[in-house]
Amino acid sequence: MNLINKKVTHKLFGMGSIVKQNDSIIEIHFASENKMFVFPDAFEKHLKLQDKSDASSLDKIIQKREMERKEVEWKKEEERKQQRKKLELRWEHEKLMKHHKLHPESQMVFWCDIEEQNRAFSEWNVFSGAIKSGNNKGKPNKPSRLHQNSAVLLTAIDASKPEKDRRILGVYMVNEDFIGKLCEDGNIPAHSKYKLQLTEQESDQLLFWKYYMNKKSPQTMSWNTGKYRYFDNLWMAQILLDIVSLKSDPKERELAQQFLKHFCKMNQITEQELPKPNGALMHS
Repeated sequence: MNLINKKVTHKLFGMGSIVKQNDSIIEIHFASENKMFVFPDAFEKHLKLQDKSDASSLDKIIQKREMERKEVEWKKEEERKQQRKKLELRWEHEKLMKHHKLHPESQMVFWCDIEEQNRAFSEWNVFSGAIKSGNNKGKPNKPSRLHQNSAVLLTAIDASKPEKDRRILGVYMVNEDFIGKLCEDGNIPAHSKYKLQLTEQESDQLLFWKYYMNKKSPQTMSWNTGKYRYFDNLWMAQILLDIVSLKSDPKERELAQQFLKHFCKMNQITEQELPKPNGALMHS
């Protein structure tokens, strides 16, 4: 907005004329001397344009700048809130890490359909599913029992076969900094190193119910509902031990051995003292 030669009134200096102008400063010639002012801020308090049309246009400019200023302040405040939230989450994370107590059943077995199998092994991530009812209906299930010591077992069953033939497809440790209690989106990402996929031939030899047992009904082999369930840390160690023996490829076998060693360390399990698998299949 060009204000050169426009007449203004100042509360103290009286009538004047604008002689210079840029984006942030104007110079006004008064009867006694020239004065510099911050533009357009000075028009909010000290200066007034005599021409009503010019004054109206300038008001719009000032209002627009004020809105922009408020938006910048709002964004800064939002950034501050996000930073505070991140700090709070980090403190909570450190607290949970420091005071974590091993749960004897902190492993997860997941029932994968074809689409989930593809995602699990391409992205190395599974979704815990949504809550079916209640106040939190539709929100992701929070895998609250999972921690750094937890592994996720991926299983599937052919539609034509009975539940006892459920096969193990693969397994991974959860991401290094994953804490289930803080998981809001239901996604359970894999560890950067400890993740194993079985071949179809290996999978056929590794049946889930050889290891898993409903302790209230040892001979029953039924999944019923839900995408996942938790199970015993020892059972996962037994599965990993058998995966080591199944792997013929030297590199995969070495990774499986490292996986087992890491898992046992994280879960305070002595590999040499592992009992034999005693799942529901062993009782049928």
